Amino acid sequence: MRIAVIGGGPGGLYFAYLWKKRHPDAEIDLFEQNAAGATWGFGVVFSEQALDFLRADDPETVDAITPRMESWKNITLNLRGESVEIDGVGFSSIGRLALLTILQERARSTGVTPRFDTMVQSVDELRGYDLIVAADGLNSMIRRGHEAAFGASVAHSTNKFAWYGTTKAFATLSQTFVATDIGCFNAHHYRYAKDMSTFLVECDAATWAAYGFADKTIEQSQAICEQVFAATLDGHKLISNKSVWRNFPWIWNERWSHGNMVLIGDALHSAHFSIGSGTRLAIEDAIALTKALEAEDSIAAALARYESERKPIVKKLVTAARTSADWYEHFPAHMQRDLMDFAYSYITRSGRIDDARLRAMSPGFMARYEAAKGRS
Repeated sequence: MRIAVIGGGPGGLYFAYLWKKRHPDAEIDLFEQNAAGATWGFGVVFSEQALDFLRADDPETVDAITPRMESWKNITLNLRGESVEIDGVGFSSIGRLALLTILQERARSTGVTPRFDTMVQSVDELRGYDLIVAADGLNSMIRRGHEAAFGASVAHSTNKFAWYGTTKAFATLSQTFVATDIGCFNAHHYRYAKDMSTFLVECDAATWAAYGFADKTIEQSQAICEQVFAATLDGHKLISNKSVWRNFPWIWNERWSHGNMVLIGDALHSAHFSIGSGTRLAIEDAIALTKALEAEDSIAAALARYESERKPIVKKLVTAARTSADWYEHFPAHMQRDLMDFAYSYITRSGRIDDARLRAMSPGFMARYEAAKGRS
């Protein structure tokens, strides 16, 4: 089987690696428009069990990734100069470029040679392939060229965000909420290496307008964010890498394949950065697609199986992500709460955690929260 993979992000690389590893005689061409060492953004985060799904089938890849990861067991929330830790919520992170480099090496080890600096501008260039795997991200050429066939929908959150890095290494995944004289900001920050952290700055539309960010350069916006979060950064600077203001895009497709084309990862669906599942979803899509192709005699039947089995799982997580994002769309109002009510509202925001689960998961936090409620 001849397969073209469009996009050299985690999903595309992992699918190419996995299929070639299991089917050495297959012909796989992976096309990536950027250079091998290019990436935007800084670190990516995984939940504590994020790589468990991978270990059963592919322990070698997990063993290659985990030594490069930073891990912690709690979340820290900072509001009005006070902090609260929510225990039992473990995460791990890795630099996005480090992850891509590992996956590139894994793909090459099976005989896949990614074609970097190669832009595919039309599916007409892909004639002769039995299967086209569109792993080309949020702005997928494949999806945009066949929106009606895929039943594609694209919407955007109203909040603005800019993705920075910093040399300050934070102890845990942290959220810092700051109210200034003219608006409210939130920073999502966590270390992904011994000496580097992601520092994603978010604000609501009213704050973004009040600061006039639409007319600011990248450097001017960065300087304002450094000033707003000066106490959090503790003398460290922000580092920009295409750190422009964005609105989070919500991507969804009712139909996951069209002809011999199939979508995976961000080309197919997006999950808000507040739940840290985008990379995991892309890799899981690659695994699900591989297993569906192996289970069926025809590509058409395999693509139907991939959608029918995977779609309910993804839809559940995307629904939780939308609920989480809605909390952030109103975070200035949540900031009016006292610290413990604010923290409780935050950790239960997706609707997946009730009091019983929270007591089991985060006994220290719940004891403190319930004691505070008892005193009020």
